[in-house]
Amino acid sequence: MTELSINGVKKTHDGDPAMPLLWFIRDEVGLTGTKFGCGIAQCGACTVHLDGNPIRACVTPVAAAAGKNVVTIESAVTDNVGAAVQASWRKLDVVQCGYCQSGQMMSAVALLARNKTPNDEDIDAAMSGNVCRCATYVRIRAAIHDAAKALA
Repeated sequence: MTELSINGVKKTHDGDPAMPLLWFIRDEVGLTGTKFGCGIAQCGACTVHLDGNPIRACVTPVAAAAGKNVVTIESAVTDNVGAAVQASWRKLDVVQCGYCQSGQMMSAVALLARNKTPNDEDIDAAMSGNVCRCATYVRIRAAIHDAAKALA
């Protein structure tokens, strides 16, 4: 049995410890904001935080999260950094199709949690693992700068 915390709530997984964390979050916990994109950690749609660090849930086994805290998009937007990111995403109308956006926002929240004044290079590096097929990268970068200003 694997014990972990999802958004501050203790959860247990009695199944295969190699099961991808993504499927546990979506299918067993019922939080569907974290998306399946590629299944090989190349697109970032499944990004969640594991003890504060952004990870790809599609390739992370549940066992890797044992005793740790997982934060999903449902909870990330409730603190001041996440709320600022969400407000900037809305203000600058970042979303087009929206499929990648929970992963994009999770990466942005992780960046701003550790770097309150990122420059373009910092943003590009932090967001490099997130793919947006609608190519809203310019708006994503602008929204991260806007959120940083709001947090200052």
